[in-house]
Amino acid sequence: MSDLDGQRTFRGLPLTPEQDAEIRHYIKKRKQRGEPWETPELEAMLQDMLEPPPDDDTFVDEETEEETRGVAERASAFIDEGMDPIENSEEWQAAMEAEAMKGPRR
Repeated sequence: MSDLDGQRTFRGLPLTPEQDAEIRHYIKKRKQRGEPWETPELEAMLQDMLEPPPDDDTFVDEETEEETRGVAERASAFIDEGMDPIENSEEWQAAMEAEAMKGPRR
């Protein structure tokens, strides 16, 4: 991450140069249109930049984890133990994809 200069960013906030440029561009466009720039939209932009929303991919519920484990186990049943490792991996991957296309089990 690049060095942040609190004296030169918008309101001294800890913004990256790209974020600072985006904020200043927003303000410039609002002023050019004769619109107020101090808006809830600007506040939301700053909030997102300073505290990004949590990543939804980091949350894994137990059902999803159990389903994934079940798919992997069913895919493993299609694998011949006597195969070479590369062929084994390819067959397992193909079986995983086939199981995933079937959709969740109910």
